[in-house]
Amino acid sequence: MPLEILRPHEQIIDNKVDQLERVTHRWNAYTKPLLLDLATGTILDGHHRYRVAQRIGLLCVPCVLIDYLEDDTIELDLWPNSGRETISKQDVIDAALSGELMLPKTSRHRLSDHLPPIAVPLSRLRQPAVDN
Repeated sequence: MPLEILRPHEQIIDNKVDQLERVTHRWNAYTKPLLLDLATGTILDGHHRYRVAQRIGLLCVPCVLIDYLEDDTIELDLWPNSGRETISKQDVIDAALSGELMLPKTSRHRLSDHLPPIAVPLSRLRQPAVDN
């Protein structure tokens, strides 16, 4: 998916991005897709991978798209010490659409099926996304 359509809902931790950027260069590939809401482009999992892509000038990133609000297999929890009492899927979407990002490690998305392992070369991700 092209970077410009992705919408974060959480802030990031800079030193985690630094570490992930080094690993990404070492592998010369993305080895895990981002998880996105199909309707809004909200990033559900992969905020740090998104920031790495911005830093290193990628045009697109590998993504798994889901119907977030309707898919009951996607469970949403709060991380411990998130500072919140509750969270809903609509809260996540609203944060992304408003640009008022939640603190890092607020939402935790659990999938009944794990994201597939991948190996998409950085050289491919420096090219524009194409429709499948």
